[in-house]
Amino acid sequence: MANHVNATTDVSPNDLSAEMKTFYDMALIDEAGPMLVHDQFGQKRPIPQNGGKTIQFRKFDSLPKATAPLTEGVTPDGQRLSVSSVTATVSQYGDYITQSDVLELTALDNTILEATKLLGRQAGLTLDSITRNELLKGTNVNYCPKLSGATETPVTSRADLDDTCKLTVDVVGQVVAKLRAQNAPTINGDYVAVVHPYVAYDLMRDPEWIDAHKYAEPENLFTGELGKISGVRFVGTTEAKVIHGADLASGSRNLMVNGAITANTTKQITFDGGTLAADEIKGRYIVVDGVTYKVAGNTTTKIIVEGDHNLPAIANDTVIYPEGNSTGGAVFCTLIMGQGAYGVTEVEGGGLETIVKQKGSAGTADPLDQRSSVGWKATRTAELLIPQYLVRVESCSPRFSGSAAAN
Repeated sequence: MANHVNATTDVSPNDLSAEMKTFYDMALIDEAGPMLVHDQFGQKRPIPQNGGKTIQFRKFDSLPKATAPLTEGVTPDGQRLSVSSVTATVSQYGDYITQSDVLELTALDNTILEATKLLGRQAGLTLDSITRNELLKGTNVNYCPKLSGATETPVTSRADLDDTCKLTVDVVGQVVAKLRAQNAPTINGDYVAVVHPYVAYDLMRDPEWIDAHKYAEPENLFTGELGKISGVRFVGTTEAKVIHGADLASGSRNLMVNGAITANTTKQITFDGGTLAADEIKGRYIVVDGVTYKVAGNTTTKIIVEGDHNLPAIANDTVIYPEGNSTGGAVFCTLIMGQGAYGVTEVEGGGLETIVKQKGSAGTADPLDQRSSVGWKATRTAELLIPQYLVRVESCSPRFSGSAAAN
């Protein structure tokens, strides 16, 4: 069974009966639904059919306080509405699976239904990632402090994080205070966080944690809701962003600085400890001595980094880590938000649909009726509307940062 991308060139009619198409549509939506965790808190703004590919979100600025007393008989100057806008363009996404007539004749399972389930999961993960990646563009960031007993050390950059920098109730409380200070409205009375299960594990061990079933009926829970603490309801998903670079070289996660570096303008780091082809890690990020660099290119012995500043002095045998925290471990991104932080839109009628082609429906492209296919397509965009209503909290986990994979 082969998997293909860009199935939109096949415009032959879908010849399933209405009942069968509805069945497969429902199967696709059922499989996709649980994956759409990031989508559920955005403003929904469908674009009518034939309404174009772009949408303009309009925002009205708040008015200042009117603290000056009115003068009898004198009309005050009044205010004018101040409007700003954010424009987003929808794109179409999709994929499909083909299968042969021999498979249909010999398979024990209903392969079309199984394919629909797999594609439904793929569709959900794809559309959810589109929204998540837009939300990660926000610049309102909190880094969890380093913890050593009762001592906290502030952290101001991702590269300075280490495995002691875990998300705590105190950090959650600080984010809530920040959102309230920005007058961010709540969502049904609380703020909402999208969190990775590894990060949730640390929070759920706190005595202040309240499991979801203790404060809400099942029908009132968000998809993936785990519980709440400090006025924030937490929704868990493995699709919460994890920043954890792949191994830098085959069989070697890290590299080593080969020869001490004095402050220089060449931006070149000679390395050993692994074998790289020319430009193999170009475009990736590395962490050296607590500083994150983007790789402009590499030879088999040197890494050239981007930047406007000279390299600092770096000692021989300093470890070169892949992107992540100060030792190459995983950094977890938790998104804590209020109402109206972002918008999600689609073209009405093109939100998410199943396309099933029976054998022979491809016409002359399938003269012997040997192939059938099932696929999905959807139109989607997401846009960050009010950045101050969304805070990204970056943390690590003493138990899981060393083993987590990027997504």
